[in-house]
Order: sequence, then C-alpha cells, then structure tokens
Amino acid sequence: MDQRSVGSAPAGVRRTALARRAVRRLGGLLAAGTVLLTATALPAAASPAAPAAPAADYPAAMTISTVTPAVAGENGTVTVTGKVVNSGHGDIKSAHIGVRAPVSGKKLGTRNEVMLVAQRSTPTGTDGVDVTNAEVPLGDLTPGQSHDFSIPVATADLELSKSGVYELAVDVWGTSGGGHERVLGIARTFLPYNVEPTDKQTQLSVVWPITHAPELVAQTMPDNDQTPVLRDDSLVGELSPGGRLHQLVTTGATLPNLTWMVDPDLLDTVFAMTKPYRVQKPNTGGESAREDNTVPGTGRDAAVSWLALLRTSVATAGDEVVSLPYADPDLASIAHNGASLPGMETALRKASTAGRLTAAGRLAVDVKSDVAWPYQGRLDRRTAATALTAGGQLVLVDGASMPEADSLAYTPAAARPIGNGQTAVVADPTISGLFQQELRTPEARTEAVQRFLAETLLVNRQMPEQSRGLLVLPPRNLDATTAGVLADAVLKSRQGGWTAPVTLHTLAAVKADPDATTAVQDGYPQELAATELSSSALGKTMSLQNSLDQLMLILTQPQRVRGPFSAAMVRSMSTQWRDQSTAGVSYRDGVQHYLDNLTSAVRLPPKSDVTLPGDNATLQVSVKNDLNQAVGNLELRLTSSQLNRLNVGPAESVVLDGTTSRTFRFPAEAQVNGSVQMTAQLWTTGPNPQRYGAPVTFMVEVTSVTNGVLYVIGGGVVLMVLAGIRFSLQRKKRAAGEDGGADGPADADDAPGDGDPRAGPEPAATGDDTAGGTADSTAGAGTDAEPESAAETAVRATGDEKVGH
Repeated sequence: MDQRSVGSAPAGVRRTALARRAVRRLGGLLAAGTVLLTATALPAAASPAAPAAPAADYPAAMTISTVTPAVAGENGTVTVTGKVVNSGHGDIKSAHIGVRAPVSGKKLGTRNEVMLVAQRSTPTGTDGVDVTNAEVPLGDLTPGQSHDFSIPVATADLELSKSGVYELAVDVWGTSGGGHERVLGIARTFLPYNVEPTDKQTQLSVVWPITHAPELVAQTMPDNDQTPVLRDDSLVGELSPGGRLHQLVTTGATLPNLTWMVDPDLLDTVFAMTKPYRVQKPNTGGESAREDNTVPGTGRDAAVSWLALLRTSVATAGDEVVSLPYADPDLASIAHNGASLPGMETALRKASTAGRLTAAGRLAVDVKSDVAWPYQGRLDRRTAATALTAGGQLVLVDGASMPEADSLAYTPAAARPIGNGQTAVVADPTISGLFQQELRTPEARTEAVQRFLAETLLVNRQMPEQSRGLLVLPPRNLDATTAGVLADAVLKSRQGGWTAPVTLHTLAAVKADPDATTAVQDGYPQELAATELSSSALGKTMSLQNSLDQLMLILTQPQRVRGPFSAAMVRSMSTQWRDQSTAGVSYRDGVQHYLDNLTSAVRLPPKSDVTLPGDNATLQVSVKNDLNQAVGNLELRLTSSQLNRLNVGPAESVVLDGTTSRTFRFPAEAQVNGSVQMTAQLWTTGPNPQRYGAPVTFMVEVTSVTNGVLYVIGGGVVLMVLAGIRFSLQRKKRAAGEDGGADGPADADDAPGDGDPRAGPEPAATGDDTAGGTADSTAGAGTDAEPESAAETAVRATGDEKVGH
C-alpha cells in the first residue's frame, strides 16, 4: 500500500481523521494526567518497568529504523522511518501510524526519566498525544505481514519549547478482532532539541581498542631468519578492507582527540606478517615448526597496508596512543590467582616496558604506558594493586564497580583518586553499555545513537556551569559496526555543541568531584570469576621460566629462543582468553609442549645392560643434540650405585654441534662380581649446577672377578701342598743321615764316650731326640715360613694373572 499523509487525503477523509484524532488526543490527555498524578506520588527511580504486552492486546510490533536529523532544530522537520509487523493471530483493519507529541511539551529532565521511558513496553498516556498533521495510513495487515513507514513531522507540531531531551513516540491505530479502534502498538526513541548555546561543554573521552587474541606462537622455523609462525591466518581477513581491524582504524581516524589503546603484541604480529611467515597446520601446536607441519602465510600485502594505515591514523594531531602491557595480561586473573607466584611481578613490569617500546617502535609516535585496563573494567582492591605493579597509574573502570550513592543527583566527573597514587577513570555504565554488544540492525543502531545523545545532553544540562568529563569504554573486541555507531554518536553530540572530545589523559586531569565514589570494593563479580585463568594455569605458565632459564644456560645462541618464548609466556596470560577459553588452553598447552620438546632435544638415549669383560674395562654413554644450534656448559656424570663393586672415572665435559651425537667413554674398575646399577645424568656447569633432562640407568654385570678369586685360592692350595711335600722329604733325609753315624762313624774319636771313661753310658735317645728336636724345630720354622711366602707368591701370581686378563 502506498504511504499517504493526512494532508494528501480527500477533505472528507481528513475531517474524519481530524475528528478521530481529536477524540484520541482528549483521551490521551486524560490518561496522561492520570499517569502523571500517579508518577508524582513515587520517586522516579522507584518506578518499575512495565510488563511486556501480550500480543493479543498489542499485536502491532513496531521498530524505529532512523531519526533524521538525530538532533532537532528550531523550525525544522524530523523524519521517522521504521517497520510495523502484525505479530498477532488475527487481521489488523484500517491501520494507520501517527507521531505523538510530548504532553504539554514536557521534556525529560533527568537520566532516570530516560531510563523509565526506555523500559516501557506498552502504550501509556505519558507517551504524549497524536500530532494532528502527522499520520500515515497502512490499510489492513494480515498475521505476519509487515509494512515499512516514513513519517515527517515539523518540530513546531511537536510543541518543543525548550532545549533538552524529549520522548519521540510512534504508534499504530486500528481495529483487531472486530473491536473498536484503539492503539495496537508503539515504538519509542529520544529526540534532543538544542537551540540554546551551552556554556560548558562536557569533556568526552573515547577509548579505541586495537586488540586481538595472540596469534604468534613460540615456535620459529629452523632457518637463519627464524621465520615467525602464527597459529592460524585469521588476521588476514581482519586486516583487509572490510575486516574488523581495518574498519576500526578507518573509523577511528574520523574522530578527533581519540585515545588509541593498542596491544603491542598485535603490532608485533602484523609486523611479522609484513615479511615471509608460516602458519601452523591444525593439531600441531606443540611440535617443532617444520615445512611439513606449517604452510606459508598469505597476509603480507594486507599487513603492510594496514600497518601503514594505522601509523597515519595515530599520528593525527590531538590523538594519543596508549600501550597496554605486552600481550595484554589478565590483571584480574593474576590478582586473584597468581599474584604471589615467583617471578610474576617481574613479568608484569617487563610486559609494561616491552609494550611501550614495541608500540613506539612499530608506530613511530610517542606512547604512554601508564594505563591499566582490567577485564570489562571491573575493579577490586587486589586487581588495583596488580594494576599498579604493571605500571597502571590510571585504571579504566566500569561504573558498576564503583557505583555512586543514590543521594547523588548528578553524574560526577570520571576521574577520581583511589589511593596509592592511582586514579580511576570511571566509565559511565549506561552510556558505555550501549556499545557493549553488536549493533547489527538499523533499529539497534538508531536506538543506541538516540539514547547516547539523550544521556550526554542531560549530563551536560545537570550542572551547565561546571565542566565535567565522561569516559566511554567499549569492549576490547569492539565490533566494526558497533564502532561505526559509536563514532556517529560522538560526532553528532559534538555537532550538537554539548560535548568536546578529549584524550584520556586530558580527562584524567579534570578536577575530581568531592562527592564522587572513591572507594574500591573488595568483592569481584562471581560470574566473571568463573571465567578467570585458574591458579593452575598461571602456575604452569610461570613455571616455564625455570625450564627456559635452564635451556638458556646450554644454548650457544640463546637469543633465538629467549625472545619468542618470553613473549609466548605473557601471551599465555592474555585477557583475550577470557572470551576464548578453549583457544587459550590450546595456546598454553602448545607453549608447554614445545618447550618440553626443545629441552628434551638434548638428551641421553636409552642404554641397554652391559656385561663387564674384565675388572678393568670402558663404559660408553652417548649424548644426542637434536637442536639446530650447538650446546655447551654441560657435563656428563656416570655414577655407580655400589662403589665397592664397580667404580668409574670422573665427569666428562659435553659440547655438541647442532643435530649431532657423541659417545663418551668412562674407565671402569670392578672389585667384586655381581650386578651394579649405573646412572648417567647431564648437569649444567657453573656456580649453581643443576640436573639437565632425565637420567638414564642401566645395569653392569661383573663376572670376571669371581674367576680370579678361584685362581687365587687354587694357586694357594697347590703351593701349600708342595710345601708340605718338601718338608716331609727334608725330614726323612735328616733322619736317614743320623741313623748311618751310630753304626760306624768314619772317625772313632768322633764317637762320644770312647776313650773317656767319665762319659759313662750314652743316653739312649737324648742326643737323637735333641738333634731331632732341633731339626724338627728348624724344619718346622722352615715349613711355617714357606707357606706364607707361597701365599704372597700366589697373590702376586694372581695379580699378574689379573693384569693379563
């Protein structure tokens, strides 16, 4: 059906329409009076939102697509476009759309009144009365049928009298279900009307986030250029024209005095993409980067163009660039679950310094790095302390974390001191909340813009004699379409004359309001705590530093590993993982596995058991280096579990070229037979030696010492038998010599007693016994001495035998 205004209708139709509107206007005024009387009995803040209307009562669902112009001027015309849909089950007959004028030209005087209008869902008398000269017939609408509309209305017909914010309502009248004509649906928005000059403009600061989840991984290609590796190539689409990051930069360039909030890790990643780079294949996060598990990146041209565009945009006079700590670590998660971890404070300070230097180098502009941005701007005491550790003198805070007292009748300035030399810059939760979601439809975009204009104009009119500051804090992952809506709203409020865009640091310098909230709460929202990085995740990330430090000790080119890994550790704690928890877990696991792979690349291969062929032998142990660079500052120690059985030589110094292996030889000396466990272990050298890698154990079976002992014992027995035989033969020989002298000595004079009468008879056995005893004694002495000498000879022989073995 063609849309027609009342002015183009036939005279009879116009008279009927005018009469009908007069009745409706009178009914609206009476209803408005009743509602106004009721409203004055209760504080505006206590008024509940109206319940949703049943489709049977209000079957016409209405939306407003555009309001042109967004800010009305004196003697102008405002055109409202939108759509009406029959959401009921029956036909809507003789439908027509009209614009309502505020009751008695009454404007909305407080932000609370704006909130109440936004919460209403059913028509009420406070929505105003129909404008006589603004009506569009729609005809009949069957169930599910929709119809677009466009209604121009003069500001004079809206009866706007003073500068301020007004409700602008559009309704549908007709019959449904055979009843009488009535209102069937309504849509509302806000219309700023500004014809009076503003003495003091509201200083408005907008934070413009240029951030992205980490993409660079710890792995680099094993070539001389250390070609960087990204976890995927998704950035190409975002950097290209039409992509999110590309649109953010082009849109931000249209705003004056903008604060660019950049993540230096993103700048590093894009810079890496301006040169040849590789992208991981799926499911290869923990492996060393190779040709077979990576593919060439495709975003070089897009990266070069985007980085040039960003450099030009941030160099605009009046803008400022603020660097987040490198890779944007999650301050709240660290505060609650990892602040006491060894090395965490140092890591945060280094991230702040590295962020500033990186951003300044990549963008060639002056960069500030004294701003902390907790996740969603939610702040508690512990997070504030962690932010200070990271260099956050200014803290971006969502107003929900620092709510104002109910008794405060105006919106205070954004900046306020919170102790410890920190200043919280508090974003208005209502205004910022308009842009915390994706505004995909024209209706959503218009609603956000008109509400923004209404809220900021009322803030300005609250205390027009004082200059105050407002902060708009969008989400980190600001959608490109939403960014465009935000920019449109900011520019229109500036054109309206009640806001003046300023940078964040200019806003922070505005004198603090003495009545504003300065207390930081102890509590943290439970729903946000559930999304934090856990103590376990943070602990594992920080423990990587010990392994990394140890690896650095043995590398001859540690810089090839230190930089990529240190950055990857901070990326593992990025705030971006809050909204991408699965990707965050995968990234952290990849860093851990890759470091494990590098560490274990210098290792001791497994060794089988050994049988020792003699009491003196050589044990061999190999060391393998699969890294692409040489290693040193290592020694190999081989230790015995039983030194009394088997002992080995001293430690060996280990120096290996890249991708090589070497076998080290240890002299071993066995003492006793049996099995002995040997342990080979790499150690770092220096003032504080540490074990490096896993030890290798193996068994040594000693068998040669047992045969040598038997030889010793057998040789000793043989020598003792020989000595006994010799003794027996000597004794018999002496005995035979004594018997021959008694029967007939060769010289008679030699016979005892002959020629000597005093001699008397010779004792029968005294001489022989004495001689024999002497002989026995002598022989016995010889016998005792000879076995000892034989034993010594046996030991020497055994020793010689061992040497022979």
